Amino acid sequence: MKEEGNVMVTAQTIISGASPSPTLTPQPPLPTPSPYSFSVASTRLRSRPSIYAYDLALRSLALLFSFISALSLAVPSPTRTKRGTISKFCDYPQLTYCFSVSVLAFIYSAFQLFKRVCDIAYRGVLISDKTSDYLSFILDQLTGYLLVSSSSVTIPVIQEMDIQASLWKAAILAVCMSFAAFMVLAVSALLSGYKLCKRIIW
Repeated sequence: MKEEGNVMVTAQTIISGASPSPTLTPQPPLPTPSPYSFSVASTRLRSRPSIYAYDLALRSLALLFSFISALSLAVPSPTRTKRGTISKFCDYPQLTYCFSVSVLAFIYSAFQLFKRVCDIAYRGVLISDKTSDYLSFILDQLTGYLLVSSSSVTIPVIQEMDIQASLWKAAILAVCMSFAAFMVLAVSALLSGYKLCKRIIW
């Protein structure tokens, strides 16, 4: 009986020594960033207007200035000159050229503004982004050239007109608004060039 008891004790010690229970140390979980850690950065980015918001504002200003320039020449009623003849802006080729360029700039600005609004709602629904950047870069410069050329052509005609005539005041307003639209489109051309370079280089 004693031997059997010794055998039982030794068997238990062998079994207990043969299969030691491994002690697993639990690894701490990886630290996850707090959902509030990026709140400051995200609010800063949202608070700053992006380049697309600037472009949208510039297109709106170009639309407004070109509309005022064209409307100022079309609204005044024909007036009599010192020679007794009735004059209107159609009698001056330079003023007609200024009016035509202002109408073209208005149509172009309206299309660009409509394109930007559609891009905000539906991405690239009219024209792809790459094609739009190329067209905007070229057409902004072309429209700006036409506006500044029409303003420079109209100035000598204003100097020859009667100061008291309503057409003279309308021509001055048209030139001022045309030049303002040129300045806005020049900045828009710079933004279009920046977006195009960013698309090609980066």
